[in-house]
Amino acid sequence: MSKYPMAEKVFASTHKVENQPPLLENYNMYGQDSALVEAVKREGAGWAEDKLQAFGQKTGSADWIRLGFEANAHKPVLQTHDRYGHRIDEISYHPAYHQLMTITQGTGFNTMPWSAPGPGVHVARAAVNFLMAQVEAGHGCPITMSHASIATLRKQPDIGASWEEKICHSSYDPRNIPDHDKTSLTMGMAMTEKQGGSDVRTNSTKAYAIGPSGPGKAYELVGHKYFVSAPMSDGFLMLAQTDTSENLSCFLVPRWRPDGSKNPLQIIRLKDKMGNVSNASCETELRGAFGWMIGEEGRGIANILEMVALTRFDCMVGSAAGMRQAVTQILHHCSYRRAFGKRLIDQSLMQNVLADLALEAEAAMGLAMRMARWLDEESKKSHAALLVRIGTAIGKYWICKRTPGHAYEAMECIGGSATMENSLMPRLYREAPINAIWEGCGNVQCLDVLRILRKQPEALDAYWSEILTTRGENKLLDGFIADLQQEFSDPDNLEYRARGLVEKLALAMQASLLIQAGNSLVSDAFCAARLGGNGTHLYGHLPAGIDCKAIIDRALPRPG
Repeated sequence: MSKYPMAEKVFASTHKVENQPPLLENYNMYGQDSALVEAVKREGAGWAEDKLQAFGQKTGSADWIRLGFEANAHKPVLQTHDRYGHRIDEISYHPAYHQLMTITQGTGFNTMPWSAPGPGVHVARAAVNFLMAQVEAGHGCPITMSHASIATLRKQPDIGASWEEKICHSSYDPRNIPDHDKTSLTMGMAMTEKQGGSDVRTNSTKAYAIGPSGPGKAYELVGHKYFVSAPMSDGFLMLAQTDTSENLSCFLVPRWRPDGSKNPLQIIRLKDKMGNVSNASCETELRGAFGWMIGEEGRGIANILEMVALTRFDCMVGSAAGMRQAVTQILHHCSYRRAFGKRLIDQSLMQNVLADLALEAEAAMGLAMRMARWLDEESKKSHAALLVRIGTAIGKYWICKRTPGHAYEAMECIGGSATMENSLMPRLYREAPINAIWEGCGNVQCLDVLRILRKQPEALDAYWSEILTTRGENKLLDGFIADLQQEFSDPDNLEYRARGLVEKLALAMQASLLIQAGNSLVSDAFCAARLGGNGTHLYGHLPAGIDCKAIIDRALPRPG
C-alpha cells in the first residue's frame, strides 16, 4: 500500500475525455453523400450504383483511412545508385501507397472510358476517383496520368496500341522492370523545364533521330525536365525539339529501352512538396534517353494537351473531393462538440458557416459530374464537345481556386485540434492549393478561356444555351446571366478582366446545374449566397431566410 493513499486517490486519474467526437470511420462514404448519389444517377451512371455503394463502404472503412495516413507519413525516398555504384534511379514508397494504387487500379474504372466506352463511364470513373481522393489524394496523380495518356498515345497507334492495352489492365505492378515484361503499366508526364514553367514553348530539350525521323520513329532526348510527376511510372510523355522543326514534338519515353537496358533518365532530386507528399515528383536529366515520336512532328503541344485536358478535369474532381471531405469532417465534429451550452451544429452563426461550406462543396461536385457526362457525350454531340472544351478551363479555374479558402475555413470550424498532424485536416489544407497550380494555374486557365472564345466562338454559344435552359427558374440567376452577357459585349480589356469573367461563368454554370438537379433548397440558397451581390468570398455570409439546418442535415455523415 502507498504511504500516500490520498495522493494516489487524487492523482490516479486527472480527467475524463468528454465533449470530443468519436473517430469518423466505418461509414459508407458514397451512400451517405446524398448529393453524390443523386448526381451519379442524374448524369447517367445509375448502372454503377451497386458497385459504388460497396466501394463507398470500403473508402469509409478504418483500414482504408489508415492507409491514407500511412502513405503520407512516409515520404518517398530516392536511391540514385545501388551499393556497388550502379546507376538505378529508383524511388521507394511506403507499402500503403502501393496498396492504394492496387485498390484504385483494381476497380477497373480508371481506364473504362477507353476499354469499355458507353453511357456514364466517365461519370462512374469520376465517382470512384472522388471517393478515393477523400481517402488519399497523392496516388491519384499516376492514376490520372495513366488514364489521360491514352488520349495522346492514340495519336500514334502503331506505338501506342500495345501500351494502351497494358495501361488499361485492371492490376498494378510496381516492379522496376522493362515494360515488355509486365502486364500492367502506369504513365507519367514531364512538360516543364526550369526556364519556362507553364511557357513550354521555351523548352530546350533536344531530340535526335536515331535512324529515320518522323512520327513513330526512335529518337534520343538530351535536356532536362524540372517537374516529372510519378517518376517510377513505366513511361512518360515529354516535349522536345527536333532539328527539323521549329516547334516542339511529343515523345513517349520508357523507363527501360526496348533492348532491356536502363534508359538514361537520371533523377537529380525529389521535390520536397508541401502537399501531395505520398507521390514523388522529381527533377530529371535526359542523357540520350530513348523515345518514340508520338503524332505529327512539330505538333507536340497540341498532342500532349489531349492528355492535359483530361488531367485538368481530374483536378476538378480531386478539389471537389477535398471540399466534400472537409465538410464531412467538420459536420461530424460539430454534431458532437458542445460550446456555450449547445452543440456547435445547433448554433446559428456556426450553421451559417457550415451550410455555406456545404453549398460550395455540392456545387463543385455537381459541376465536375456534369463535366463527366459531357465527356461521355462529346464523341457523339458537338454541343457536348464544345462544353468540354470551355467547361474544363472554367471548372479547373474556379473549383481549384476555391478549395484552399474552403479548407482553411473548415479547419477553423474545428479549432486547434484541426492543426494537429494526427488529424486529417492539415493534409486537406496542404493538398488544397496543389490542383490549382498543377496542370496550369489560374491565369493559364483564364487565358485558355479567351483563346477558346477566339478560335471557337461557338463554344460560348453552347455555354449560353446550356445555362439558359433554366431561364425563369430564379430571378437572381436570370439577372446575373443578363449582366454577364453584357460584359461579353464589351471587347475592351478582356485579358485584364479575365479572372472576373471566368469566375462569373463558373458561378452561373454552377447555379444553373443546381437548379437542373431539382433541389430548390440547395439551388435557391446558392443563388442567394453567390449571385445576390453580398460582396464577399468569405464563408458564413448567407443571407437571411436560408434553411441552414436542412442543408447541413443533407450533407451530414452518419457513421455506424
